[in-house]
Amino acid sequence: MADKIMVVRHAEKPDKADDTHGVDSEGQKNKKDLAPRGWQRSGALVRFFVPFNGNFAHPVLATPTSVFAASPEDETKSERSLLTVQGVADLLKLKVDIKFSKGQERKLVDALLATKGIVLVGWEHKAIIDLANFILGNDKSSPQHWPDDRFDLVWIFDKKPGADLRAASAWMFTQVPQQVLPGDSPKVI
Repeated sequence: MADKIMVVRHAEKPDKADDTHGVDSEGQKNKKDLAPRGWQRSGALVRFFVPFNGNFAHPVLATPTSVFAASPEDETKSERSLLTVQGVADLLKLKVDIKFSKGQERKLVDALLATKGIVLVGWEHKAIIDLANFILGNDKSSPQHWPDDRFDLVWIFDKKPGADLRAASAWMFTQVPQQVLPGDSPKVI
């Protein structure tokens, strides 16, 4: 059973308003990939979740033992969630589980709860609300809106000692601002 579930929104994507474009890992334009700032965030998250000295930026953070991301096989064909957490997984020599796509949040939560240890998830921001509600067992314990312009947060769910994971009171919820790139906000939602 999971002891901790940490969820990040996929990193920055191309913005139609300011004509930015996505790029693949080779630097070639690709609208389905991350924007250059998204690649910076993805790289910065590696040491955010696996710090050199073991000192995390916030006491509820931990190094994941499993990593999940949204499958790029849904209707959008986007790999952004996977690309956001791939560096962390690579450093830890973990395979990213991409069995679930956006719209399968209930099934994903079932898999997360059945996974031992500390889980990191990269997902789409509007569907992260559903993940939180399924984990917490209600729609009152976490925000019900994730702003479109916020890529800089981690939502963390810690199992309460001895709690039944299916009980609404089994999990503690914490938001942690990443603050890994200039312009990241120190505020939670």
